[in-house]
Amino acid sequence: MTGGPVRVLLADDQPLVRSGLRVIMADHPDLEVVGEAANGAEAVQLVADISPDVVVMDIRMPGMDGIEATRLITAGPATTRVLVLTTFDEDDHVYGALRAGASGFVVKDMALDDILAAIRVVAAGDALIAPGVTRRLIADFARRPETTPEGSRRRSPRPVEGITEREREVLTLVGRGRSNTEIAADLFITVATAKSHVSRLFTKLGARDRVQLVITAYESGLVTLPPR
Repeated sequence: MTGGPVRVLLADDQPLVRSGLRVIMADHPDLEVVGEAANGAEAVQLVADISPDVVVMDIRMPGMDGIEATRLITAGPATTRVLVLTTFDEDDHVYGALRAGASGFVVKDMALDDILAAIRVVAAGDALIAPGVTRRLIADFARRPETTPEGSRRRSPRPVEGITEREREVLTLVGRGRSNTEIAADLFITVATAKSHVSRLFTKLGARDRVQLVITAYESGLVTLPPR
């Protein structure tokens, strides 16, 4: 993201939702709506045309849904990040969006200020991992074995290789939802050093953002949740 306001693309098949978000953002000079899409295909095309900083992406849309659109956007050359709109009863869709490369999730009935804050967090290169609900979803997602092209299910733990012991400690804390400040306090290092470790983890593990680091921490077994 360059200097200036965060450039936002709104992708939702409900005009009222797009209009409401546009009106709210008009009162915040650090946010600028640069486009609107009514389905996933339009969102993918607009990302290619105008390269917004963040797409606020609905999941359920006609034609190409938000998950496929997210997959295409994050796989492309653009640095655009995707913030997915979801509801608490759409866990399967959330898992799909995680696989597709979404950087965060907001719930449609959240306070508008929280949604705007989430856009800023994702635009800054971080990921929105809300306490409790989202981390639980990520943990459940990581427990689920992927499906092979033949349709059989496989569970394949992913040991983390090529990182130092200190980076492994940092990855574990990221998986537990710790911020850089909290990681620094836990490990008795400076915040700058914690940020440096996280940056190296992005590079070494090919992670796009913190959400993907959290997924790796769970998939590798560094972080687990007690059975429910």
